Amino acid sequence: MSYNKSPRGRVRPNQRAKNLRQSQNRSRRSPVKAFTGTVQGSDKGFAFIIPDDKNRFGKDFFVPGSLLMGAYDGDKVLFLPVKGTDDQAQIIKICERGFKRIIGTLEISRRNGIVFPDNLKQPNIFVNSVNLGGAKDGDKVVCEILKYPKGKAPDGKITEILGESGELFCEETAIIKAFNLSTEFAEETLQEADAVCKKDIYLNGREDLRNKLIFTIDGEDTRDIDDAISLEKDGDNYILGVHIADVSEYVKPHTALDREAFARGTSVYFPDRVLPMLPKALSNGACSLNEGEDRYAMSCEMTFNALGERQNYRIFKSVIRSRYKTSYPEITAICLKDPVICRKYGDLYQTVNAMQLLCTLLEKRREKLGSVNLDVKEAHIYVDENGEIVIPTAERTISQRIIEQFMISANEAVAEFLLKNKTACLYRIHEKPTAEKVENFYSFLRDLGVNASGGTDDTSPADFQKILKLAEDKPFYSQINKVMLRTMQKARYSQENAGHFGLASDCYCHFTSPIRRYPDLFVHRAVKCVLENNAKAAQKLLYTASEYAAHCSDRERVADEAERKVDDLYKLAYMSEHLGEIYGAVVSGVTKHGVYCELENGIEGLVPYEDLPNDRYELFAEKFMLKGTRKSFKLGDSVKVEVADCDLGRMKVLFMLA
Repeated sequence: MSYNKSPRGRVRPNQRAKNLRQSQNRSRRSPVKAFTGTVQGSDKGFAFIIPDDKNRFGKDFFVPGSLLMGAYDGDKVLFLPVKGTDDQAQIIKICERGFKRIIGTLEISRRNGIVFPDNLKQPNIFVNSVNLGGAKDGDKVVCEILKYPKGKAPDGKITEILGESGELFCEETAIIKAFNLSTEFAEETLQEADAVCKKDIYLNGREDLRNKLIFTIDGEDTRDIDDAISLEKDGDNYILGVHIADVSEYVKPHTALDREAFARGTSVYFPDRVLPMLPKALSNGACSLNEGEDRYAMSCEMTFNALGERQNYRIFKSVIRSRYKTSYPEITAICLKDPVICRKYGDLYQTVNAMQLLCTLLEKRREKLGSVNLDVKEAHIYVDENGEIVIPTAERTISQRIIEQFMISANEAVAEFLLKNKTACLYRIHEKPTAEKVENFYSFLRDLGVNASGGTDDTSPADFQKILKLAEDKPFYSQINKVMLRTMQKARYSQENAGHFGLASDCYCHFTSPIRRYPDLFVHRAVKCVLENNAKAAQKLLYTASEYAAHCSDRERVADEAERKVDDLYKLAYMSEHLGEIYGAVVSGVTKHGVYCELENGIEGLVPYEDLPNDRYELFAEKFMLKGTRKSFKLGDSVKVEVADCDLGRMKVLFMLA
């Protein structure tokens, strides 16, 4: 046999010996195991890796710029922990790029261009002249990434021109694009919405509530009205009706309407526009509980005693006709006995007074349970009829408290109903904060001189409630609210009931806003499964609950982030019209970069370190103090500030001390 002419597939003897030696060498070496994770970039040149296996590591890893291997924010990577360090890692392979496109501003030099991304964690993109797509210097653009050359900036091409960088509407559109939010509905969805809206309304076994005194209370500019209320007295008892638009009557599973509503997950609200979950034919039309129009509803009727304790409840399908479309200011005016508004709504006067009494009872009862009533100042931003940006001082009125308490009560009753009937539900859960975060919070309070007591492992809502009461007269009360909010977990949706820490509720869901939230629509369908004894449909909901909970939580997070970004943009635009003006403010934070100050309307700005009075400052981060030899700044201090500049690149309002 010739060793040099081995048949195909047969291993030659000399090759067999080589393979054996390699195998023995491999067995002597310990196998190197890499792990998967996602890069969280920064604008400083370094990054972090969030491991996929969180249970294994329980921490994130720091990656210096020299070990990034060309990875950017959002990339899926293989990494190895660096030996001899506790939390450092190196990237060994990029598995999947996190971004296929970026939004940014184009600068042209020598015919070619560079796109500087709005997200400073992303890389600059080189654009060859043939790929500019007609974009001009200074345009805000969408840039598709074509390739990632080793050791160079990624190559890209312009696919869309959004407008002139720095212009308000263009910048807002860029944020919407960056979050991949849908601004238009598919034609199939619109046609389906128009078709279902033409249905006539029939009782078909529903309870007829059209003669009841039912009305709506909303913001003055609200168009999608999904909740109405009624109240009757029975001796010392209150019979509260919460009537919610029955969107599930129009949006059926597996239709184009349902698929698009699920994909969006929630409506997204900006100062000048809304990106609705449902087309306007439904959200402002057939499903909106408009004054004087018959509407399908899901009603939750609850009886409360003179102590605000719920005695019983009943959930049923109904047809309602809202008597009035009222606003928060109008109902507040009735509570304050304003003669003009009381004459306008003469038949609402007694009902509204009874609602105010019931609201107070419910608040007191919830306070006894330990509900955490955070008072976080948030700027309410809107554009008036003249196109002007308005940011009034935020206030929480009695009418808003009435709606809040009534909706919470209905959400609890419906969650209990589904739990009792062992039916699928997307519970709204809010787990208690981690022991580590609670300990950090108590340390923060001690440094402020707040003598709070409570455990870290068995923290209760009542512990947090006591802290707020201890601090309510302190100048740093608003900041304690903010830190407390960051200490607590973020509420989310889950197919399993885990209670709601902030509300001190054992069982809670979202039922009251199906026009703008998909979880509420899911809950309506689940309630109908019980009312109609539809076991087959109930089983389908049970099968999808876990997937739907995760998706809806994710869509809510995206919407929140987009709304926050656009709000910041409008704050900058608003304050740019007030340059040089002086305001009273409160120190809301101190860092090595300077002092953050918050205005009455909730807008926060930075006094940069270099603009502070000339002194030698030392940062005591744990005491939230920037201490100088002549002047110091600490949380809660009252200061006067002048609006100095609005930095669009860093999305920051810049102040100087007046």
